[in-house]
Amino acid sequence: QVQLVESGGGLVQAGGSLRLSCAASGRTAVGYAMAWFRQAPGKEREFVAVISSSGSSADYADSVKGRFTISRLNAKNTLYLQMNSLKPEDTAVYYCAAGNFMKTEAGYRYWGQGTQVTVSS
Repeated sequence: QVQLVESGGGLVQAGGSLRLSCAASGRTAVGYAMAWFRQAPGKEREFVAVISSSGSSADYADSVKGRFTISRLNAKNTLYLQMNSLKPEDTAVYYCAAGNFMKTEAGYRYWGQGTQVTVSS
C-alpha cells in the first residue's frame, strides 16, 4: 500500500503562485508514475499533470501548460506541483495519485485525500 498526503493548498489571488506537495509513505511510490488531478465544485475530476517514475517525462492538460510544473524528488518520496499565474478557474480540490503514466483516473491505484486551492479574482 502507498499512502499519499497532499499539502500546500490555500487561498491566493489571481496571478499568484502556490506549490503543492504530495508525500508518499508506506510502500515506496518510486516505481510508479505520479499525477495530479483536480475537481472543481459541481464538476468531474480532471487530469492536470503526470510525471514518469524516473521524472524524465511529463505531460500536462492544455489548460495548465506553461503555467504549472510537475516534479518529483524520489529521494524524499515526494511529488510537487508548482502553480504560477493562477486563475479563478484553477479553483478546485487537487489530488495526487500513483499508478501508470496515463491521463485518466483508471490508471491510478493510489490516491490522496486532496488539498483545496482557491483563487480569488
